[in-house]
Formats: sequence, structure tokens, C-alpha cells
Amino acid sequence: MQNQPNQTFEELIEVNKGRIYRICRIYAVNPIEPEDLFQEVVYQIWKSYASFEGKSAINTWIYKIALNVCIRFKEKLNKRNDKTIRLNAIHVIPKETTNTDDDEKYNALRNCISTLKPIDKSIVVLSLEELPYKEIAKVTGLSENHIAVKMRRIRKVLLNCITKKNK
Repeated sequence: MQNQPNQTFEELIEVNKGRIYRICRIYAVNPIEPEDLFQEVVYQIWKSYASFEGKSAINTWIYKIALNVCIRFKEKLNKRNDKTIRLNAIHVIPKETTNTDDDEKYNALRNCISTLKPIDKSIVVLSLEELPYKEIAKVTGLSENHIAVKMRRIRKVLLNCITKKNK
């Protein structure tokens, strides 16, 4: 793909920033990390933008970069956590956080998603973004049929997890 003006890149990020941020929130551990992850994803998209070949939809390409950056971040964090102790006594609570039913449901779902295997988590994140199985298959490298089978299994796991949390 030929270099395009920065305005095109900025528009691309503007259109996709909500999707990127939602993916970052799923992989983040604390309230500050989604912003850091978001910046890293945008940086990686910017670095790779000139090499985008158009073999897939630009949104599919962005999802793939976002997931890869978030998964790598999570792996690095897990390795680091094996060597260090987190300070659990320090809690950061964002100003806009409220204790509504929706927040509790979101947190329960997020906690259940966090227990999934990395590939299953990726599939759920893309599904929550309302991507069709065909696009999820392109992003993950799995077949469309495999995605459908995995989604059925994942839904059962999430339903069981959420049901247990609500009891």
C-alpha cells in the first residue's frame, strides 16, 4: 500500500478507537493499563501502516494488531508477575466508576472472560465487537467452522461462570 497522508491514518484511528479501546480493556489488569495498551496498539498500527497490503479489510488488520499487542502485553506481564509481587494494597479507582448493575454485570463478564485460554479470549473479544465468524477466522487464522464450534463451547463456559458468580 502506498503511503497515504496522516489525515487518512488519523481518520482510521478515529473510526476504530472505540473498538481498539474495548479490546485493551479486556486484556488490561488495572484501570490505568487500557490507556497504555491503546497507545501501544496505535503505535504498532502506525509503524505497520505503510506495509498494509490490502489482502484483508483494514478493520480486520487493525483487530489482528490490537489482539497481538494485547496478548504480548499480557504474556510479558505474566512473566514479570512471576518474578515480582504486586502491591495489592494500592487500589486506583477511576473517577467515573459507579456501582450500578451494569458495571457489576460487565465486571462479572470481564472476570469470566479473563479465565479463558488466550485464543478463546480473542474469539470472544472479536465476537463482542460483532465481527462475523468469517472475519474472526481471518484475524485468528482458524477456520470459520472451527470458530463456530469454539463459540458454542465458550458460551457454555461463560454461562456457567456467570451463573456461579450470581449465586
